[in-house]
Amino acid sequence: MIIEPRMRGFICLTAHPTGAEQNVKNQIEYVKSKGEIAGAKKVLVIGASTGFGLASRITSAFGSGASTIGVFFEKPPVEGKTASPGWYNSAAFEKEANKAGLYAKSINGDAFSNEIKRETLDLIKADLGQVDLVIYSLASPVRTNPNTGVTHRSVLKPIGQTFTNKTVDFHTGKVSDVSIAPANEEDIENTVAVMGGEDWAMWIDALKAENLLAEGAVTVAYSYIGPSLTEAVYRKGTIGRAKDHLEATAFTIEDSLKSIGGKAYVSVNKALVTQASSAIPVIPLYISLLYKIMKEEGIHEGCIEQIQRLFQDRLYNGSEVPVDEKGRIRIDDWEMREDVQEKVAKLWLEATTETLPEIGDLAGYRSDFLNLFGFEVPGVDYNADTNEVVEIESIK
Repeated sequence: MIIEPRMRGFICLTAHPTGAEQNVKNQIEYVKSKGEIAGAKKVLVIGASTGFGLASRITSAFGSGASTIGVFFEKPPVEGKTASPGWYNSAAFEKEANKAGLYAKSINGDAFSNEIKRETLDLIKADLGQVDLVIYSLASPVRTNPNTGVTHRSVLKPIGQTFTNKTVDFHTGKVSDVSIAPANEEDIENTVAVMGGEDWAMWIDALKAENLLAEGAVTVAYSYIGPSLTEAVYRKGTIGRAKDHLEATAFTIEDSLKSIGGKAYVSVNKALVTQASSAIPVIPLYISLLYKIMKEEGIHEGCIEQIQRLFQDRLYNGSEVPVDEKGRIRIDDWEMREDVQEKVAKLWLEATTETLPEIGDLAGYRSDFLNLFGFEVPGVDYNADTNEVVEIESIK
């Protein structure tokens, strides 16, 4: 079939397997071009199919020669209907890993559930014995707590008062004002239950209980802080409360890992185009301005550049892992540079529907968004007849 992007709001309903495969190959080539990383050799990535999780899996495998197990929840293809993009990404990753002689197996299902945890533990036990790095990179709007059976839904809301500011429809380029009503206590609790650190701790507890964490094992979860421009709806909003919980959980986990000399970190990453960030009002406009400035400064990074730098310069730099006063790894350091943020704040005041094409990088935002789904990837013939039914080698 000929596969074209079909949009509904901030979601693309189709994905292109050839584009996804080329995207994965490009990321692999980038990691290989940066040289070997003295990193972990047996790696579990929870949330491994897109964004930072996929980049972590690629960096581990092709930067350090690691055996990897990836856990994700993706929709497989059926004849006449494409898979979700993470399915195609994972199929391409396994194909390339196998070609390179690297162990790679995947588990598709709800990572919040006890069943998928059990399946993952059994696979580690059977194939790897133990893991020495656990990446936690889940980005889901909904979580059913496996112990209580309660389903929690996260919300993107400010806390305390209504938030009003500019936003952009990145499809049309129209800049307008948006107002978001404040969250109530139930909203906050639900968002923390979905996006906080509870499930991360449950994974580590389960792995440790069955002696599946190697001596000196490291676990890393991903977070974001961002500038004052976005803090009312992000860091000081419901998501921020969840991230506070996630970051506090790192200390709890590290305490539990002391007996094996393990470490738990939260890495604060830069703002990037993801399905999740595209859904947050204000963020697409901020990113389009940020991209313009960081590209001009020669310091722009996508997911793979961020994670490769995190692994090489922070996690596996041959000495102490540098952290901030709250124990967090800051790989958002280039985004948060004072000169960069000053320029963004100035452009923010000037941003209108008319000025944005000139002062921002909306074209770059749109392109990155479509790339997530395997579209607009250079070198791919989108007029070619494409087989939408692609299998992941380890999932039968």
